[in-house]
Amino acid sequence: MTTEGEHLPAPDDERKEMGELIGRLSGTEDLDTATRGRMLARLARLLSSSAKRVGVKGLGGGRWLSEVFAEVAPRIPVRDLETLRRHHPGLTSEALADELTRTAVNATTAVGAAGGALAAVEFAAPPLLLTAPAQIVAETLVVAAIETKLIAELHEVYGVQIQGGPAQRAMIHITAWAKQRGVNPLESGSLSVGLGSAAKTALRKRLLRTLGRHMTTLGPFLTGAVAGGALNRTATRKLAEKVRDDLARYGGVKGLDRGARKPPVLPPPGPPPAD
Repeated sequence: MTTEGEHLPAPDDERKEMGELIGRLSGTEDLDTATRGRMLARLARLLSSSAKRVGVKGLGGGRWLSEVFAEVAPRIPVRDLETLRRHHPGLTSEALADELTRTAVNATTAVGAAGGALAAVEFAAPPLLLTAPAQIVAETLVVAAIETKLIAELHEVYGVQIQGGPAQRAMIHITAWAKQRGVNPLESGSLSVGLGSAAKTALRKRLLRTLGRHMTTLGPFLTGAVAGGALNRTATRKLAEKVRDDLARYGGVKGLDRGARKPPVLPPPGPPPAD
């Protein structure tokens, strides 16, 4: 459903605009609630148009959803370690990981609240997608992008750097998101630059699971917004904890583990040094 007189772009331009919207919504730009809501609404209309054109057969099993996400993934704005330290000067590695987690949790909470408050834009689709308003599909993709960005930047902080171009790294990062794990550089196949059949299946299942979670937020205006924010906050925090535990074992930064995230117990001060 589109508003009267609204222009929707041709398929290639449509995917490009979807990627740009998801990139902005998952980036570091400080968006107010109204702007975020308008961008999600625009993304929902683009997704609705794309889904109708693909048809029920093309949407089956989450294939369309995973293809859209894989295509826009290279547009997710991921910062390298140097940029992260420039944006967050003076933080230790652990404090920087804490800050990235906090920012991502706040971002997915805000998207959940905005998405839960939007008016539904329906499109025809198979089971699960059949009853999903395009707003929920839009929210699902943006939350996936925010969490993928978090995973990618945590890899930088923990010294597990993924080589290759943006598209190659994006495929590895979205596979890590699909598995909800950090990348083990010593594991055979973990740094594969393409999406194999197992990775594609994992990505489809993860996106559909996330979509199903967001479906539970449908309801009256305020209850949908509150539920959407709360569910996203919990899920993103849990994901960050699992990935950080993995990367503390795999990475080149020593001493970063679950125990290190607890306040250290310091010995009592000794006598002052002799003059």
